[in-house]
Amino acid sequence: MIGAAAAPAATQQAEGEAYSGTFVQFETGNAAVTNYAVDGSVVVDSVRAQSASETEGGIGVDAGASSSTSISGSAVSTRSQGDASASVAFESGTDMEAHDNQRGVVTFTASDGDQVVQANVSGDASSEGDTRVVVQGDDGAQGTFIVVGDGNVTTNADGQVTARVEEDSQLVYRQYNDERSDSEKTQEEMIQNGEATAEVYVYGAAESGEDGEESAESVVTYGQDTNAEVQERSQDRINVTVERTESQGKVLITTVSESAVENAESLEVYVDGEAAAQADSYSDVRAATEGADQSRYMVRQSGSAEAAVDVIVGINQFSERTVSMQSAGDGGEPTATDADGDDMNGDDTDGGDGTDGDGAGFGVFAALVALAAALIAVRTRS
Repeated sequence: MIGAAAAPAATQQAEGEAYSGTFVQFETGNAAVTNYAVDGSVVVDSVRAQSASETEGGIGVDAGASSSTSISGSAVSTRSQGDASASVAFESGTDMEAHDNQRGVVTFTASDGDQVVQANVSGDASSEGDTRVVVQGDDGAQGTFIVVGDGNVTTNADGQVTARVEEDSQLVYRQYNDERSDSEKTQEEMIQNGEATAEVYVYGAAESGEDGEESAESVVTYGQDTNAEVQERSQDRINVTVERTESQGKVLITTVSESAVENAESLEVYVDGEAAAQADSYSDVRAATEGADQSRYMVRQSGSAEAAVDVIVGINQFSERTVSMQSAGDGGEPTATDADGDDMNGDDTDGGDGTDGDGAGFGVFAALVALAAALIAVRTRS
């Protein structure tokens, strides 16, 4: 059975298994994943995967996927992952990771040689270059297939999306409740070209279906050299640790539900205790990753996730970095006394016992009075 952190249900079917999380539902059969639904909307009817070397339609070592490519699909097995995700393995060497979040992000990783991944979709599909296909669902929802790394993706008039994914590369699928915004298109571009290597989703207890007041999270990483983990979440802050094997700066995308964090629209960002600079555009965020002296961030209303904001952080350099997002005016900001040992609030007399603020000045004055008295005494005696 498949498990997930958001208390999903997994039930045995006659021909496979069914998974039902908070946002994502799907079924598995002998050679396909079927009825992939995000928030109740099905855009992807089925997905199959097969080794590129066994695929009909002329895919060779150096050839890409074409609209005439046809595959039967390799055997499917499921395994539990937890942390708001479900994992499916195709026998040919494709690993599928479905992330139970507002965009239903799913990754198909070619883990054993080049792979062909083929999806049948409901609605109209169109190509945006060689590495992106957009699907317009019959109910108004949109989905996007993106190649991350080496490979290509294409579509045909029959609603079939076919991708050739080279070893260690990924095919990524994201789904939106309606037409995706310009901001979300830019995020897709950053994921596709390797600028954004991690996404974090934080949502409230009411959305996650959990008891109590705890929020829940979902973490997605792209590529082979990035790890991300939510270390702390509360009503006024979220701490995320991001680790990379290379020093090149990258972008972290975080979608925060307004029910999970107070004043989500006015979140401030700190990286390793240092305040990140506010950016006015995606260009500014991207520029921060190119060896800038300071990380930069911006907060945007999420286009598809209701009552949520996207926090886009351009981290200037890497090994292991801690990104803290917290409500403005939280008073626990790590930049002031926590990181530098200095009070940056501009009020040097706060925090004393009522005498510390002018105690140093009084001591100097008393010393001068004593010195003057001593000089007078000497003159009197002489």
